Amino acid sequence: MALRTLSAGPAAALDKDLMSTGAFSLDQLMELAGLSVSQAVYKVHPPSKGQRVLVVVGPGNNGGDGLVAARHLWYYGYQPTIHYPKQPKNELYQRLVTQLKNLEVPFIDDFTSGLNDTDHIVDAIFGFSFSGEVREPFSSIITALEETSVPVTSVDAPSSWTIEDGPPDSGPGKTFQPAALVSLTAPKPLVRHFKGRHFVGGRFLSPSVAKKYDLDLPDYPGVDQVVELDGNRQKL
Repeated sequence: MALRTLSAGPAAALDKDLMSTGAFSLDQLMELAGLSVSQAVYKVHPPSKGQRVLVVVGPGNNGGDGLVAARHLWYYGYQPTIHYPKQPKNELYQRLVTQLKNLEVPFIDDFTSGLNDTDHIVDAIFGFSFSGEVREPFSSIITALEETSVPVTSVDAPSSWTIEDGPPDSGPGKTFQPAALVSLTAPKPLVRHFKGRHFVGGRFLSPSVAKKYDLDLPDYPGVDQVVELDGNRQKL
């Protein structure tokens, strides 16, 4: 079964539906997204490959998903470290930060030192709604993610990619190909440019919502919150 992709307009509308008629709160959706990301990381990089995980967090909801994923990874036995250069004042994000600090998860200011002292990276900078020019400090970070040999798992979109067209024609992110991608809710059109391991995390969509947006509900194995797809967006 091929999974249909979800473009920008419908993706935004679906999020609104989930929080209105679906009765989900933003907190709930972020928790489910972060849990999905953490499970994908466990599959591509189990703790036996190295427990150090650097989570690079952006200022929006994609970053919030990364903070939630970091908390779950800590409970799985990883040693997450957070780089969060643009922290918003929003109460939700501040609570996620406090939860991690209560676990003594370190927050670092020096991205380069964190990059040199990790076994895996979670890219939670920009999500499907990103557009425009990448600015500092994120342009330097994305360039480093392009160049590093450390495997990267991206949340919903490789940072700097646009939902429809994928990688930019020039600048930071042009050659960025993370090792793994976790598409949240449904794959986005950018996946046609992606070459790594691809997971979908959307085990909270009702059949009625899936029908409204003409989406496929994959068969999630067991209690997993993610399912891995092959290069043709077929379920493995």
